[in-house]
Amino acid sequence: MQEAADHAEGIIDGTLKAINPSVEVMRGPSSDSKCTDSKNDGTGTGSVSRRRYVMTIISDERRGSFLGVVERYWTKQGYKITSVRSSTDMPAIFASAPDGFEVSLEFGYKGQAGFHVTSPCVDESKVTEAPRKPLDPNSPESKGLPYVHSDFWSAHTPISSASPK
Repeated sequence: MQEAADHAEGIIDGTLKAINPSVEVMRGPSSDSKCTDSKNDGTGTGSVSRRRYVMTIISDERRGSFLGVVERYWTKQGYKITSVRSSTDMPAIFASAPDGFEVSLEFGYKGQAGFHVTSPCVDESKVTEAPRKPLDPNSPESKGLPYVHSDFWSAHTPISSASPK
């Protein structure tokens, strides 16, 4: 399970490297669970999840472009897009990696974007929590909402799709 957790972190890291200009992120809570069979009996396997929250403000006008960058990267990596939520307020994209990991990018309350990766069931073992820095309760980070301005991602104009002449 630790290898699966590390791989999930690598999936998020790779996705973030594909986003240009880069965005600020914060680790979200990790989780792990036991996998069960149809009788709800343990199978000796478990699954892990890792999350990152985008602290950069992605404006309504740039969300489609942000989702597009991620979708193109995932497709290039061989991921299969399994679902798209075409919501104006809370769009999302869901995909399945060739090795069975499930990935998503979802926009939520007040434009909070988050990446979530879940492993398939793997041999059960101890898993260490991904390191997260302590938060000052008075800091903008502690509110859990995007607060970092980006000249590009926070702009209130759509990205030009004009082709060169």
